[in-house]
Amino acid sequence: MAITVLIHITNADPVMAEIEEMPSPTDSFLLFTNPRARDGKPIHNFDPEAIRFIIPWHRITFVEAYPSEEDQTEIETFFRD
Repeated sequence: MAITVLIHITNADPVMAEIEEMPSPTDSFLLFTNPRARDGKPIHNFDPEAIRFIIPWHRITFVEAYPSEEDQTEIETFFRD
């Protein structure tokens, strides 16, 4: 199952992408697929025919992970009539 992440690259716009698993502390790069801008538009820096992308950790400021559909649970709200 893919995890949607927002990758903040040093001196560049953030990249929305999918990763297969959370990176381990010993990894020296981040492997991801389906890069796009926050609004879903393609990024001109990446070749659209490429399948996987690798960015070394020293170029990444931080990574935000978004909850998957399985992680989100339906919240029951109670309304007073």
